[in-house]
Amino acid sequence: MSAITLLFYLTLLVYLGATVLYFVGMLGKRPAAGRVGRWVLVAGALLHAGSFAVRHSTAGGTPVTSLHESLSFFAWCLVLLFLLLDLRFRLAVMGAFASPLAVLLMVGSALSPDVVMELNPMLKSWLFPVHIAFAFLGNAAFALSFGAGLMYLIQDRMLKSKRFTGIYQLLPSLDTLDKVNYTCLSVGFPLMTLGIISGAVWGNTVWGSYWSWDPKQTWALITWFLYAALLHGRLTVGWRGRKAAIFSIIGFIFLLFTFLGVNLLLGGQHTFEAFALF
Repeated sequence: MSAITLLFYLTLLVYLGATVLYFVGMLGKRPAAGRVGRWVLVAGALLHAGSFAVRHSTAGGTPVTSLHESLSFFAWCLVLLFLLLDLRFRLAVMGAFASPLAVLLMVGSALSPDVVMELNPMLKSWLFPVHIAFAFLGNAAFALSFGAGLMYLIQDRMLKSKRFTGIYQLLPSLDTLDKVNYTCLSVGFPLMTLGIISGAVWGNTVWGSYWSWDPKQTWALITWFLYAALLHGRLTVGWRGRKAAIFSIIGFIFLLFTFLGVNLLLGGQHTFEAFALF
């Protein structure tokens, strides 16, 4: 087993361990387990960084060109942003959402072909890692916004039905979840914007055009407009609570299609095959 593979599966196991601890902390009402889960997740993020460092050295550049690498990198960005969010809000209960999602992404990555090959020369520009970092961190922020929105709707439903037992007692207040949702949106939107701009500049150096209406570009723009509408609604119209939560969920569905559906179904210049070395 190669060092890359070993580090990858160790990371997956550590993320799985963190998930178990977060669920024990939440469902078993043991806050100490959630605190331990936080540090286990930190250890997993460090292991994950090590696996990318080794892969970067082997590939000779930013190793985010295949489905395997993209899902893995998405998981890492999600964990990093959750840990930063947790520093501000101390919401261990969100770890029971973020860590399982990271595990699912890693499992999807593990089930995808993993072949480390030399990068296509067009990907060795310094703009490519900049574009990738902005885009994936933006996606991760919107994933956390989706999680906060989902938790908001669950909490809101329980309040309206006057069911104050079980998971209700474990969830943060509606106001806190709305603040988390807005924080993630405020972080994710500028990151997505910078990802689109840096991608356009990089595309011009590679294909000689800033914008070619490639399927990935088109759906990225549609998703950007959705989140722009949500941010505009929150800042000017006063959208909060349930409406903002629903928009966050809808936006993330569009984002998932842009991230995976376009690559797998619609083709274009941004497919994983297009990034293979010629």
